[in-house]
Amino acid sequence: MKQAGSKHINSLLESFFKLKRDINRWSFATLFILLIIAVPVFTIGIKLFDGPGQSWLHISDYLLPSYLKNSFYLAILCSIITILFGVSSAWLVTRYHFPFRKALEWLLIIPLAIPSYIVAYAYAGFFDYGGIYASFFEVFEIANAKLDIMNVFGLAFVLSISLFPYVYVSARAFFLNQAISLLEASRLLGVSERKSFVKLIIPLARPAVVAGLVLVLMEVLNDYGAAKYFGVNTFTTGIFRSWFSLEEPETAIYLSALLLILVFGLILIEKWQRRKIQYSSIKSANTKPNKKIILPKWQQFLICFTVLIPVVLGFFVPVWQLLIWAFKTFTQVLNPSLFWLSLQSFGIAFITAFFTVLFALVLLYFSKWNKITFIKNASKLGVLGYAIPGAVVAIGIMMPTLLIDKWLINQGLITQFLINGTLIALVYAYVVRFLAVAYQPLESSSLKVNNSIPDSSKILGMGNFKTFYKIEFPLIRAGMLSAFILVFIDTLKELPLTLILKPYHVNTLAVKAYEFASDEMVMQAAIPSLCIILTALIPVIFLNKLLLKNE
Repeated sequence: MKQAGSKHINSLLESFFKLKRDINRWSFATLFILLIIAVPVFTIGIKLFDGPGQSWLHISDYLLPSYLKNSFYLAILCSIITILFGVSSAWLVTRYHFPFRKALEWLLIIPLAIPSYIVAYAYAGFFDYGGIYASFFEVFEIANAKLDIMNVFGLAFVLSISLFPYVYVSARAFFLNQAISLLEASRLLGVSERKSFVKLIIPLARPAVVAGLVLVLMEVLNDYGAAKYFGVNTFTTGIFRSWFSLEEPETAIYLSALLLILVFGLILIEKWQRRKIQYSSIKSANTKPNKKIILPKWQQFLICFTVLIPVVLGFFVPVWQLLIWAFKTFTQVLNPSLFWLSLQSFGIAFITAFFTVLFALVLLYFSKWNKITFIKNASKLGVLGYAIPGAVVAIGIMMPTLLIDKWLINQGLITQFLINGTLIALVYAYVVRFLAVAYQPLESSSLKVNNSIPDSSKILGMGNFKTFYKIEFPLIRAGMLSAFILVFIDTLKELPLTLILKPYHVNTLAVKAYEFASDEMVMQAAIPSLCIILTALIPVIFLNKLLLKNE
């Protein structure tokens, strides 16, 4: 027993001295950054001990079941529709030759340029009595059958056609890189193309499809504008109702905690399901290129029509409706205040993108320069902010910043709020929310840099910062540019977080479009919406070019 105890003590001492040897300033810096990013989650967890508000009993008895039911329906329906549109489109454009294939490859990504709440406004107008749907029946003198989409099923459709490109992009990237020899071996065994797709390709594509689907589900649970406009009760609408209508932050925090548990539960369930499954790629330099199959003309046009359906539903229909509204209302909406509003939106998005990319760079390289393994692994937790809905991030940041400002005022250091209710809190929340968006392209770019290059520089006596600036920075500039653009556009489109944290004297295009729609002036929301869409087209085209490099 004494010998075993002595071995245990020696092991602990060895671990301690190893930790003392390896720990450096980069270790502390990485932990400090992770602490800053984790503030919203810590705040939600700590505030749970204060108990819920007075209306919690009423909410849990009468409203919480509808929040759970609607969120569950949305998750299931959106999963089915996005997988159907995303996977089928990705397979058809990568496997078959048909007319306008090249154009449709990037047109299938373009619905990402339209925020889901704007798609919701457009479709509500499209099926309204004075919309395109009703006008079609009037022109052909057909009895107009009213189609009501202002329900959970209509919301699921709207969210799916605006979010399916997440699945399409992930699946297409896999299909472009998968080994053609697998399909050739399957054909030699007498297996049909359809059976090979179902039995072989789909199981192998599961990680890519699930990666896109997780992003879809995160966006569905984060949605507020579309759900509010369609009158569907979800967790996010419940959080806003508790915070603004009932004026009970405690109840909003309880709902935020439940939503947070639901989000992380989805991630853990998927990881648990594929815990014993291993995937590997057999692609090599000798792998044959993925040649497109040429079918008879009528089948080519059928495929073209099939692929065109999600593009028409996800982009052309809502944009056409917005253009009609913009033509009718441009004299009312186009004024100097809209120009100033656009400048504010672009300025906030630019500042956010700059600091987000900076934080992502610092987190990536500080953790790399740190020598302790568990800190390197912990740095991955810093990118979980994208899995947290915007409303939860906003509440998790509003509470601590309010306490800090009150403490500074009580100490006589300031006379008015310095952080809470200012652009500092808003940009901070954006950085936490979109850090993963910047981190992923930066990490991918850094992995392409051979470690021997910076190692040789350090052997020659150059420090970490000088090595990064002189050698690694020029090699990852493309990744930095893509990260900057993606964060810029996500910031322009973000609504729930902006509604809660924006200062009173500041407004954005997204909030302006939402305010018009909330005031039953949805036609006036068209021009701010089109401004967001036109700006968002830039990263969509950029993303398509990155994908084409893999082909």
